Amino acid sequence: MRLAGYAALFGRADASRDTIRSGAFRRTLADRPGPLPLYWQHRPDQRIGWVTRAEEDARGLRVVASLDNPDGRAAVMVKSRAVSGLSFGYRARQFRHEPAGRVLEDIELLEVSLVTHPLQHAARVHLVTS
Repeated sequence: MRLAGYAALFGRADASRDTIRSGAFRRTLADRPGPLPLYWQHRPDQRIGWVTRAEEDARGLRVVASLDNPDGRAAVMVKSRAVSGLSFGYRARQFRHEPAGRVLEDIELLEVSLVTHPLQHAARVHLVTS
């Protein structure tokens, strides 16, 4: 099973008051030697697949991923829309503080996760295929 969606959106503050600037993922995507792991709820002990494509577009960080087990729990929950959130694990390499929160300018991307409650509410799976 494959899915596509946005793990991050540019220019929108998330629930922790971080705002991601367009271009923040450019360096990490260029330097990444292989695919990113896809985790269940940010749990490294529950890798459920791989991100086969990650790219910045005008809206944010768009990802395409494949799940290891198309009949497993994660696949069932995504297909039924019980879980549709996307999120990502990262290290902020460059950021600035503003009164409204942090602006992330350079992000080291470590993983992408399927999550129940993303910090950016609109960071969601938008396409699921068999």
